[in-house]
Amino acid sequence: EPIVFYEYTCDTCALAKEQGLLNVLVTAGYIEQAPLRELCKVAHAIKVDLKGMTDTFYQKMSRATLQPVLDAIVTIRKSGVWLEICNLVVPTWNDSDDDLKALIRWVRDNCGKDTPLHFSRFWPMYQLNDLPPTPLETLTRAWDIAKAEGMSFVYLGNIPEHPANNTYCPHDGKLLIGRRGYEVTENHIKDGKCEYCRNTIPGIWT
Repeated sequence: EPIVFYEYTCDTCALAKEQGLLNVLVTAGYIEQAPLRELCKVAHAIKVDLKGMTDTFYQKMSRATLQPVLDAIVTIRKSGVWLEICNLVVPTWNDSDDDLKALIRWVRDNCGKDTPLHFSRFWPMYQLNDLPPTPLETLTRAWDIAKAEGMSFVYLGNIPEHPANNTYCPHDGKLLIGRRGYEVTENHIKDGKCEYCRNTIPGIWT
């Protein structure tokens, strides 16, 4: 969590940016607005783990509250930093259709349909080792709901070699980026556009 060592994160990101490097941060997004705005000045991309859509969930899971995370996500979006959202789908905790729809619709309405949305599989460990892994059917349902709600880029995580690890063109449906774990197996984005239909694909492309 880069916010835990906030000053070090800002300093190193500033130095990296001066050298032409891109800074990508993965965070729970639990941060005050003023320091977040400073962090956005030196970050190029931020992925926020949006754990659930109720205060009850946040308090039970992490003794935190939801609104600061939602505020952080909106601030990141408005800053122009590339934003992605990840949701760990925990069985019996945040996996109902109502839970999933609330999160998907909030992301769509506040961040835009082109914001990448990742649903990750939960594995039992530490203080939640009494729960089963997230069923594949649940994650598939989350993917289906997100696509039906109009989200362009939806991914399923912690499921190696699943087709939803890949990026598909929202215009013609063709495979753009093939992935196997952390390896890119094929890339059909050229100059920020789909190689086939030439429509622009949102993102940071190097």
